[in-house]
Order: sequence, then structure tokens, then C-alpha cells
Amino acid sequence: MLSPRGILQEIHRNDEAFRLFCSIAAKGESQGGWENGRIAALVSDPELAPKVARHGADEDKHGRIFNAMLHRRGLDPVDVPPETDYCMLLERQGIGLAHDRLRRDEPMTEADIVEYLVHSRVTEQRAAEDMRMLRRYLGDEPDIGRSLRMICDDEENHLAYCHEELLRLSARGWRIDIRRALHKTARAEIKVNRDVSLAVMDCMGRLLGWSRGRRLALKAGIHVTYAYDRLWGTRRMVALRPPKRVDAMAPRAADPRT
Repeated sequence: MLSPRGILQEIHRNDEAFRLFCSIAAKGESQGGWENGRIAALVSDPELAPKVARHGADEDKHGRIFNAMLHRRGLDPVDVPPETDYCMLLERQGIGLAHDRLRRDEPMTEADIVEYLVHSRVTEQRAAEDMRMLRRYLGDEPDIGRSLRMICDDEENHLAYCHEELLRLSARGWRIDIRRALHKTARAEIKVNRDVSLAVMDCMGRLLGWSRGRRLALKAGIHVTYAYDRLWGTRRMVALRPPKRVDAMAPRAADPRT
């Protein structure tokens, strides 16, 4: 089947494909946890810092959850192919705060915070959409459904918080800079997302023994999605609106679900 449901269920049923899928997800989430943790330590704003820290804690938790999905099936993580490393490829495009910057113990400027929040706004849009799809097609699976639903809820909180904080900064005079940065980041992200999607589908095709015709059809679908994003879909990544979830990332007590 070429439907998203069919592809995801096929990956879920196959140990090697599922192993790669969870390994890629876990690495990305863990890297996001480290980045947000470093930013939280360098942010002087007493209201923003705990929200960034909670964001980092959520990402760390998600990385542990994807690894736990593997362990429940008796599987170990595998090395992530560089061409499937979404976070690394975005950094190479100059998107977000570079790791060299985060390793320096220099307080974040307001321009740094804008860069961080713009990067998060765009990438959390993609994460929220991807998790909604996983929840829709795999959310009823007894071994992973509950975890996927929880991660999906967290991603919605992250996206809401990015909208909220960027709107606050826009009102303080950063509107033009934010708009320019959002468009630049969105253009880079949709290209990286296309390249990563092609690389992941190529890996999955080899693991699952897909025919050449099926691989070509899936690659064509990825290119169609990219064309849509370039022409019309970018607006969903650059728009800012008051979120339905207000103060979604306020500090909270330890999550008993971790």
C-alpha cells in the first residue's frame, strides 16, 4: 500500500524498519533536549528560562520514550545515517543557534532568543504535524499508541508556546526581524525535510524490500509535497496567531508519565 497508514503500519511490523525509525526519532529528540537545556541555562529572562527548560525536559523524555519502544521489543538503537539527521542538516544550513554558540557560556541576547524561537516555531510545526499523523495511524497500537499520544500532546504545547513568545517579541519591536527570519527558516526547513524524507524512504525501501516501482512512486509523492510546501504550504510555518493553549509551557511538577 502507498497510503501513509499502510507505510507506517508496515514499518511498525518490521523489526529492522521500526528499529531505524525509532533510532532516528530518539536521536533528534535527544539533540533537541540538549539544545534547549543549554539555551535555558543561558537565558536571563526569568519568565522564559523555565519554559525553555521544560521544553528541553520534554525532548529528553521523548528520546527516552522512543528508546523504550525499542527495548520493549528487545531491540537496540542503531546508528543514524547522516543523510537522515534532520537537526544536523538544518544546522549546516545556518538555521538555529549553532552548537559552537551554545557551548560558550555567554548569555543569550534578545536577537539570539528570536533566532531560537523562530527555529523552534518552524520545526515544531513539522513535529506537531508528524506526530498527528503517527497518532492518527498508529495511535491505537497497544505497544506504542499511548506514548505517541503523549508525545503528540507535548508537541502541540511546544508549538503553542512558540507562537505566544514570538507574538510577545513582535509587540516589543521585533516584528520585521521575526517575519524575515521565519521565511528564511521555513524555506530551508522544507528543503531539508524533503531531503531527509527521501533518505528515510530509501533506507526503509531497502529494509522492507520494496520494488523499484514502489520506491519511485513514494519519491514522486515526496517531491509533490515539497512543491506544495514551496508554493503554498510555507504560510502555515510563518503565520503567527494567538494559540488556543495559553501559557502551555508554564513550569509544572514532575510528569508521572516519564
